[in-house]
Formats: sequence, structure tokens, C-alpha cells
Amino acid sequence: MNRVMNSVTSSNTVIRILRAAGFAAAVILSCTAFTGSADAAVEATAEQRAACTPDAFRLCSGEIPNIPAITACMRKNKTNLSPACKAVFDK
Repeated sequence: MNRVMNSVTSSNTVIRILRAAGFAAAVILSCTAFTGSADAAVEATAEQRAACTPDAFRLCSGEIPNIPAITACMRKNKTNLSPACKAVFDK
């Protein structure tokens, strides 16, 4: 029984990690779509993630993992974005 529970717990941990990684990628892609600049996104990936991930979780978590929906949500909520995330979208 313990072996099964450990396996289930490990699987759940892996799923959570993959979801978080997928969400981070979705935020980055939505930032790219929003700014319209793929080159800027490649250069500023860590910056975009740091600036916008908290806002995306706060404002658009219900849209995950739908990248176009996250992008639309971030646009719709632009006035509610943190200053750092607004700066990413204003580039």
C-alpha cells in the first residue's frame, strides 16, 4: 500500500511540476503574442516570466493552458497588471 501511495504522490508531484512549466511557457508565449515581438521575447524570457507570471496566476488562471485565452485575458486586464508586467507588454 505504501508503495502505491508513494507512486501516486510522485506522479502528482510530476504533474504539478509539468503544469507549472507549461503555465510559465504559456505566460511567455502570451507575452510574445501581446507585444508582437518574438525577438524581444527570446531575449527577455526570464524577465517576462518574472514580471508577468504572478499577474497571470492572479488574473487569468482560469484560462490555463489556452495561450490565446491567456493573451486575451492579459489584454483585457491590462489596467490591472503590475507595473513590471505592463512594461513588458508596452515594449
